[in-house]
Amino acid sequence: MQVSGTKAAGAFLFLAGFIALMGIITGEIFYPAEYSTAHSEISDLGSTRPPESLIFQPSATIFNSAMIATGILALAGAFLAYRAGWDRWSAFLLGIVGAGILGVGIFPGNVRLWHGLCAMITFVFGGIAAVVSSRALTGPFRYFAALLGCITLLSLLGLSVLLPVLGDGGAERWIAYPIIFWLTGLGGYFMGGGGLPPGTPGQRSP
Repeated sequence: MQVSGTKAAGAFLFLAGFIALMGIITGEIFYPAEYSTAHSEISDLGSTRPPESLIFQPSATIFNSAMIATGILALAGAFLAYRAGWDRWSAFLLGIVGAGILGVGIFPGNVRLWHGLCAMITFVFGGIAAVVSSRALTGPFRYFAALLGCITLLSLLGLSVLLPVLGDGGAERWIAYPIIFWLTGLGGYFMGGGGLPPGTPGQRSP
């Protein structure tokens, strides 16, 4: 893998995870109405669902802008990782995740159809991408990537069990946050010089 391209991809992905998490936290801080991490969905920060589509500022601008920035950074990171020689399927799935996050920011919760579709793309492909990426990673992080992806996918599959216990917001965070941690961890992995040695199965040919 090309070291410079890998480190640049890592920087973008680390920033993507950081901005996503801090955007959510900051949006929660400035949300003027009662907001519960147990019962309020993450996307309520941008806009609640119809028919009562409530938009509170500055939380909406903070959250939507953070998701747009996160999506763009993840897409850029996926492209640079692919160009540097990272596994094509892992890079492709990472790009889909980035596109999904971008869509979440462009289409807030009041745009119900498109927002729901983009959120589901982010969650489903985020879990799959984290698991698949583990085969193109080395060292301990490959196991953490697989674990984070499994947590997201199992939380999705067991949503009906989690909802009564954790609430809508709590269950969604068990789905979304592992993806954010995976993005941040993958960024650190690349910036730290992680990559595939020449000839390793799963590495894209130049």
